[in-house]
Amino acid sequence: MRKLLCLLVVFLGSFFLWISKANAQKNDVALIKIMLQKQTADWNRGDIEAYMKGYWNSDSLLFVGKNGIKNGYSATLQSYKKGYPDTAAMGKLNFELVQLKRLSPVYFSVLGKWHLQRTIGDLKGYFTLLLRKINGRWVIVSDHSS
Repeated sequence: MRKLLCLLVVFLGSFFLWISKANAQKNDVALIKIMLQKQTADWNRGDIEAYMKGYWNSDSLLFVGKNGIKNGYSATLQSYKKGYPDTAAMGKLNFELVQLKRLSPVYFSVLGKWHLQRTIGDLKGYFTLLLRKINGRWVIVSDHSS
């Protein structure tokens, strides 16, 4: 009887831990989607500074795009400002998320497609993001967009 009770306690403990982890992952996915939706809205308002709040404000931020590698938040921001100097160049952004994959409790990988609808010619491509949870907030620490 005692062994059965111990097994039951272990089973229930494992079950509730599994449920807790599943709920945490759902919450993290929702928070990441909200952050990306906010970035889209900020971009579509022509506000690159607000858009950049989705990125890690650190010299260790890594951005890889068509013009090469940018290290750091400031370099990434300046690159965006140079490449998209006005709202005509920025156009209207749309993301399509292909895969969100939890790598650990503090890291997520995001794969998706991006599309800019512009009067001067549309652009589109793919992106791979590495997100990290820092101080309770999900931020992009690495972005490879093509």
